[in-house]
Amino acid sequence: MSLYKRQFVLTAGMILVSFAMLGAAFLTLSYQYTLRQTRESMERNANYVATFTSSSRSLGVGVEDDVYIAMIATIARISNAVVLITEADGEMVVSTDGASVKGHQELSNHYLPRSVVDEVSQKGTYAGMTNLGGFFAEKRYVAGIPITTSAVDLTSGKVVKTVVGVAYVAAEASSLTELWRAVITIFIFTAVVVLCIAFLTSSVTSLKQTKPLKEIAETARKFGHGEYELRVRGYEDRKDEVGELAEAFNAMADAIAKSEARRSEFVANISHELKTPMTTIAGFSDGILDGTIPPEKERAALQTISAETRRLSRLVRRMLDLSRLQSAENVTAQEQFDVSEIMLRVLVSLETKINSRHLDVDTRLPDGPVMVWGDPDAITQVCYNLLDNAIKFSDEGSTMGLSITTKGGKACVAVSNRGQTVPQDELAMIFDRFHKSDKSRSIDREGVGLGLYIVKTILNNHKENITVTSQEGVTEFVFTLTLA
Repeated sequence: MSLYKRQFVLTAGMILVSFAMLGAAFLTLSYQYTLRQTRESMERNANYVATFTSSSRSLGVGVEDDVYIAMIATIARISNAVVLITEADGEMVVSTDGASVKGHQELSNHYLPRSVVDEVSQKGTYAGMTNLGGFFAEKRYVAGIPITTSAVDLTSGKVVKTVVGVAYVAAEASSLTELWRAVITIFIFTAVVVLCIAFLTSSVTSLKQTKPLKEIAETARKFGHGEYELRVRGYEDRKDEVGELAEAFNAMADAIAKSEARRSEFVANISHELKTPMTTIAGFSDGILDGTIPPEKERAALQTISAETRRLSRLVRRMLDLSRLQSAENVTAQEQFDVSEIMLRVLVSLETKINSRHLDVDTRLPDGPVMVWGDPDAITQVCYNLLDNAIKFSDEGSTMGLSITTKGGKACVAVSNRGQTVPQDELAMIFDRFHKSDKSRSIDREGVGLGLYIVKTILNNHKENITVTSQEGVTEFVFTLTLA
């Protein structure tokens, strides 16, 4: 089911349930209120009739007297009900609805149901819905009050009340039915109107929500097919979730586009780096095989082939190291070690290279150990690459610098060399894969342009930073490690 349909069904369902609950509550309250009002009115009218009948009997006016009948007919007309007068045993005596009157002769042998008579005798009143044993064609609300006469008992001197009959007032239930029909009609009409309004508003809001989602989905499909220049436009000013989604998609697209650009550059660079030694190896090998290179120069050609082979091997080895560092399975081990000891150990391993270029080393290390957190093997690789890079690009006979300081919970390791100043535009790309300036390519024939990139990758895995500066011939690399 689409988002539009789900939202509309949810909105319509909530409205229908709300209206059903409100309608049920309103009908119940209205029914109870109307029933209570009808009961009170009928009981009040029945009490009037019973009191009037009792007074009339005490004055010698019978229930078939014209004056009496006219009076109860007026009460029946005013209350829009039927007035019944019965004997105490339930035999009907008079019935009037204000327009017609039935006397005792017409009602002879008509008795109320025994249950009604018993309830009056037991409870002293009657109230309920009944057709009085078929006297009415439909059920009506009936209220009954006993008609009593008072007499003084000469023996005891007490006033004795005697039930001589019962006055009933019966009202039609059509008023309740009409009320319910009116309420149901109003409810249905209001529900239809509200549903129509909800349909329109839901359609508009759903379209506003689904339109950008469809556009983003379409852009994502095209992006997946290689159209990396596509972006979601037109939602920059929206401050809702759609705007956030569009912004997040564009940020993701920019990152993927940059990654794709770097991948293409990487492929181009590695193709170039592999092509150069392979071309040299193939050229000198063919020259030896076809006799183009004379025998006295074959040794020099073989030395060139050997050097290019080792260079190719180094490139492949560095690529494998780089793949391992960037692998999702690579997890940097965290343990304590002395970074000063590692720097000195790497420095000793590079002593031959340092001496071959007649370099001095200015070391400024703390007297005690500098304990840090990290992977000692990986940090050893960082130190080796930085020191090896400093040796290669130092002026012969110059001085290299090596220092370790602590500040703000970090150990700052600095490696510097004196040589040619690196241009500022080159510094921004110095940690890129296969990046070597044109000048350094001719000097560093053994390099493959991955050493500093590996350094950056290792430190990124450690969540540490590295910076580089180059001014007045002094180039300095500074990286940080967290103190233990």
